[in-house]
Amino acid sequence: MNAPGRHESYVLEDGEKPVEVMEDTKIPNAATIKIVKQDHTLGNMLRAQLLSMPQVLFAGYKVPHPLHPYFLIKIQTDGTVTPQAVLEQACTKLIGTMSSLETKFKREFSYKDVEGTTGGAAVATGEDPYGTTGGAGGGWGRGRDYLDF
Repeated sequence: MNAPGRHESYVLEDGEKPVEVMEDTKIPNAATIKIVKQDHTLGNMLRAQLLSMPQVLFAGYKVPHPLHPYFLIKIQTDGTVTPQAVLEQACTKLIGTMSSLETKFKREFSYKDVEGTTGGAAVATGEDPYGTTGGAGGGWGRGRDYLDF
C-alpha cells in the first residue's frame, strides 16, 4: 500500500525542526507557526489556551491536509508581547493544567482502590461526579442546573 509508515507521523527526522515561526508582514504583531508531527489534539488545546489569554487578539489553527502530520497556528497579539512569547506562555500553562488533571485523575483512582467503591472520593463525600453536592438542593433534576437561565 502507498501509506507512509506509522512512525513517520510522530517521530522527527534527523535535523527536522519541531517548530517553525513565520512572521506575518501584512498583519502587525502576528505570526504563523508550523508545528510538525502533531495534529488536531494539540492544535485545539493550544488555540483554546491562547484565546483565554488577554494579550491575544486572534488565535486559530488549521491542518492543511490530513495526510501531512503538522498544523499551522496563527497568533495575533496586542503588541505588549510577541506571538512566540505568548505561545510559550500558553504551552507552560497547558502543561500545568495537564499535570493538575493527571494528579486529580490518579488521586480519584487511589481513592477507588482504598475504599473499594466505584465512585471513589465523590461517593464518600456525597458529591456527584459533576461537582454538585447531594441533598435537597443539589444534583441533576433538583433545583437549578446549567440549563436554567
